[in-house]
Amino acid sequence: MNNSLTKPPRLKIGDTIGIFTPSFPAHVVFRDKYLHGINQIKELGFNVIEGKLTASLKTQGYRTSSGKDRADELMSLFLNKNIQGIVSTIGGSNSSSMLDHLDFEMIKAHPKVFCGYSDVTSLHMAINKFSNLSTFYGPAVMPSFGEYPHFLDYSKSSFLAAVGMNESIQTISPPKVWSRHIRDIPSGDWKIKERSYIEQPGWNCVNFNNTITGPIVVANLNTLLKLTGTKYFPDFNNKIIILEEMSADFDLQERQWTQVKQIGMLSKAKALIVSKPEKINSKEAPFSYQDLIEEALHGLDIPRVYNFDCGHTSPMITLAQGTNVELKNNSKNELEFKLIENMVI
Repeated sequence: MNNSLTKPPRLKIGDTIGIFTPSFPAHVVFRDKYLHGINQIKELGFNVIEGKLTASLKTQGYRTSSGKDRADELMSLFLNKNIQGIVSTIGGSNSSSMLDHLDFEMIKAHPKVFCGYSDVTSLHMAINKFSNLSTFYGPAVMPSFGEYPHFLDYSKSSFLAAVGMNESIQTISPPKVWSRHIRDIPSGDWKIKERSYIEQPGWNCVNFNNTITGPIVVANLNTLLKLTGTKYFPDFNNKIIILEEMSADFDLQERQWTQVKQIGMLSKAKALIVSKPEKINSKEAPFSYQDLIEEALHGLDIPRVYNFDCGHTSPMITLAQGTNVELKNNSKNELEFKLIENMVI
């Protein structure tokens, strides 16, 4: 990933969003929530075209089909001249199976907004690196647009600003409240129980003294580390790294953050921003998630920020890979996050 990724054209009312399923066929398993998410996208003023694999409702248990079939679906959306943006249904565990089957030169020749998060990290990293296209770490159909009764206002404003449909938000501030309330899908809780919220703790800084500017890389840590040793693993030199997780079991988190340090992933990075996990399990440890990471990264002289709101958070911020930002530590030891450039053209 370099510092000058190609930005896609902005989206506008009446544009068409293509839907692809990179891994888990949640759109089949939890059909009501998927259809609700699709309706929410339409209410924003978009048309929707499902990829052929998604529309077929085909499943093979944990996935829709082979990695090649899933890659073919995605490529057909990039090549469809009637589609201006692409959004994933959800994540899963196997998006990386698609990578060897993608035509990166064709993606490069047909730049458009590409959005998703979590397991879609593998696609972000590969497309950024080999198609030189800036992609959007942001909402997916089911977990985000599919929020009930509607797409969360903060998430919606962030997404629409990122893709150019609202006035660009130059200064990104934390939401006033956030939620770790898991509303079960099979039982129907996702549309029966009202989501509960807690007060935002703020984006707190550690070892952060000077103003920092640079391009961002946004990734799901679990998925990112699965790319270690492959040609798809990104270059973090002079980057601001934003990492997020869905589930933070402390024993597994210690292993992952230790790996981050041992492979030198942060050695040439400008800063590290850590987002809140959706689920957290301390495994009876008498310390916090931040304490765990601080211990694992001990000895690394890199500015760090905790409690960010990107990825598996409710609400969530949408950010385009490679966007240049400015970071400052204010008088309260909290992060000030500013965009230096727009995310679309």
